[in-house]
Amino acid sequence: MAQRRTKFEIMAEILRIDRKGTIKTRIVYNANLNFLVLDQYVKELQRSGLIENGVEDSGVLRTTEKGMRYLKRYDEFRHFLDDLVSESPADSFGFMGAN
Repeated sequence: MAQRRTKFEIMAEILRIDRKGTIKTRIVYNANLNFLVLDQYVKELQRSGLIENGVEDSGVLRTTEKGMRYLKRYDEFRHFLDDLVSESPADSFGFMGAN
């Protein structure tokens, strides 16, 4: 069974999809969400200043500069965690090859 995504993973996915601006339907399909769940995330992302509405109520959402910074830091943190998990405990403390 696949592991469920965290709130932060879902938020990052929405921000990635929204980078150049897109409509909710595209986000729903690309992020594999339903409209009710997406609306909850959109409200939270808007309150946080991470996404904004596009031009004149066109239904387009766009990731803000603050959202892009969040996404960059999120990706850096994920990379750090992936590196940390991929190291074995013995390797990270220099115990391999020690007599």
